[in-house]
Amino acid sequence: MTILGWTLIIALFAVGLAGAVYPILPGALAIYFAFFVYGWFFSFEPLTVWFWIVQTLIVVVLFVADYVVGAWGVKKFGGSRASVIGSTIGLIAGPFVIPGFGLLIGPFVGAFVGELIAGSKADKAFKVSLGSLLGLFSSTVVKIILQIAMVILFFIWIGR
Repeated sequence: MTILGWTLIIALFAVGLAGAVYPILPGALAIYFAFFVYGWFFSFEPLTVWFWIVQTLIVVVLFVADYVVGAWGVKKFGGSRASVIGSTIGLIAGPFVIPGFGLLIGPFVGAFVGELIAGSKADKAFKVSLGSLLGLFSSTVVKIILQIAMVILFFIWIGR
């Protein structure tokens, strides 16, 4: 049972960290669920109320940062609401349309098309599209750092 428990926990951590890069995966929620798996297989005792408060705050910050940082990249480069929406659609659809590179190309094309629909010229739409990539990369870095922090805090908490 111990091996099964740790296998599930590590698998959920892996899915969670992969979710920082691949938006279709549940990301932080998979890591959060791994904490429950630990409790069910081993014990909830080391996972105090403060543990849950800290982890929940990190998850909330992750969700907020994901949307704020992504939109910031587009807005910073003069993008409209249409380019933010296009970038988001591209982020979700891109990996399905172009496996492998769709995660990068999707938001770029989505922001570009969205900005063209909003009435901008191609050169401005291109600039905004670069901003969407900057936002995507920045958001990914923030997510990776916070999700690694969640895992490290978990091991610190159960090791006490």
